[in-house]
Amino acid sequence: MIGLSRGLIVYAYTEPTDMRKSFNTLGALVEQEMKRSVLSGDLFLFVSRNRKRAKVLYFDGTGICLLAKRLDKGRFAPLWNRKKAGGVEMTPTELALFIEGSETVGRLPMSPPLLTRRDLRPKLGAMDRT
Repeated sequence: MIGLSRGLIVYAYTEPTDMRKSFNTLGALVEQEMKRSVLSGDLFLFVSRNRKRAKVLYFDGTGICLLAKRLDKGRFAPLWNRKKAGGVEMTPTELALFIEGSETVGRLPMSPPLLTRRDLRPKLGAMDRT
């Protein structure tokens, strides 16, 4: 089961992908083209040239999982319109919307950035006023 932790990052490969590729070949794309580790626990999204098929690759701690979806109607959003070194970053929520068929995913930022420890520290000026 894919955990839906907000800290989980989804990297979408920004080139059309041959959907005949399996675990090893997609893992090689992650390592060589995206410069990421497939064993990181992050999710990696691949979309076919005709945008009718998509695959997600991830390591769950015991092995590599490969999820696939084929659309009977419609097409997935063209993520390669936003080419970026290392892939387009998405949140798990954006991945869910993408898999559901949302066409705005990958075009607009849909989630706020993650908070860091620095964001959670109290501001000194706010404490001095009380």
